[in-house]
Amino acid sequence: MLDTQTTDPQGTDNAVTSPSPARSSRTKHEKFTPEVRKGLLGLGLGNALEWYDWMVFGLLSAFIGPNFFPNTDPLSATLNALAVFAVGFAFRPLGGILLGTLADRVGRRRVMLLSIMLMAGTTLIIAVTPSYQQIGAWAGIILLVCRVLQGISTGIEAPLSTSHALELAPEGREGYVAGLMSFYVNIGILLASLVSFLCSLVLGGAVMAEWGWRVPFIIGALFGFVVLYLRRSLPETLKAEEMASNTPRAVWSGVRKHWLSVLAIVFVVGAAQAYNYAWNVGLPSAARSGFKEDPTAVFALTTVLGVILVAGSWIIGKLTDGKSMSRWFLITRILAIPSVFLMLFYVQPGIGGFAAVLLGGSIVLVLNMTLYNVVSSSLMPKNIRGTGVALGYGIGVALFGGTASYLLVWFQSLNLSWIFPVYVAVLSILSIVFYLAARRSNGIFVGK
Repeated sequence: MLDTQTTDPQGTDNAVTSPSPARSSRTKHEKFTPEVRKGLLGLGLGNALEWYDWMVFGLLSAFIGPNFFPNTDPLSATLNALAVFAVGFAFRPLGGILLGTLADRVGRRRVMLLSIMLMAGTTLIIAVTPSYQQIGAWAGIILLVCRVLQGISTGIEAPLSTSHALELAPEGREGYVAGLMSFYVNIGILLASLVSFLCSLVLGGAVMAEWGWRVPFIIGALFGFVVLYLRRSLPETLKAEEMASNTPRAVWSGVRKHWLSVLAIVFVVGAAQAYNYAWNVGLPSAARSGFKEDPTAVFALTTVLGVILVAGSWIIGKLTDGKSMSRWFLITRILAIPSVFLMLFYVQPGIGGFAAVLLGGSIVLVLNMTLYNVVSSSLMPKNIRGTGVALGYGIGVALFGGTASYLLVWFQSLNLSWIFPVYVAVLSILSIVFYLAARRSNGIFVGK
């Protein structure tokens, strides 16, 4: 998996970066060293934590809203919580700009430690913050600040951890890395659903609404401090001379030069995340708040979805290992266009209809969610990968992922459910167009 450009039809002077020591002279058949395996574990578990914390907030938004905002109407309070959910996404580009540039200048390891500290600390604060009834508007303000900091943290966590993993792994193992990192992401999603389900089952709806929703956040905070311990020994993939030459001016000059690749990443990430958050957060929120489905049954089904995603990502990683990521990405993204329209079959109360839609779209969902981060990383050269990928990722998630849950619930409340799948289908088409344009103009720097 050398950091070389595989195509450059325009003859541009893109720098061909040398591989790091951890990846030199490797083939796709070479085994991972213990140091690399431990590094991949720390990176993967950090992804799991990010998605656990992010998904728990979305899944429990119907409980969180009335605790942090005036509880005059359950739907309005839920929409307020989802709006704060979206605000966190809005700060992901800032995280990408600040922490991505820092990662290209001082190394990946330090930024990966900072990211996990921010996530664990803010999750703990949310868990112990008093309710609106106790401290008034300050509850919502504290929640908002925490989500802003988490947005900054997650603006670098997923893109940089994947890039870091690709730089650690042997050449030709892009599929394995894609499956592994997606596996941990889906472990986080599964744990969020499972913990929410078990808390609801054991404590009951009334206790969950009062204080039980805090338990999953406490678990997330403890999980974060474990990941922080594991990441202390992360190998660094940037050489000292690479960091010395990566001045802010040099980094951003490179990003501007590859602006088309950044634009492609925005849509590659945005389309996948819009689909993902619609399935993992938007549909469950609509089921509970709009259609008044039994929360325990909804959490049980989202847990089943999590199991499918975990198993599927591992299988897809094995299938694609050593194969062309470009070809696999294009096939899976084309499949997303018709499958997103499945959600139109859930337009009235009924747990059976919810289950059919949620699980029916799961296969295409796992195909897209397994590959998109590795495909994004392949579009940027190593010396500016932290900044370029994080910037595109942050904008894509902020514009299209963070707003997906809110838009889905809102359109359903207006009886305009058909608009959302059309929106996601258009995003998917644009992601294909911009990816092909960036690949033709700038080439790809990882895999083929």
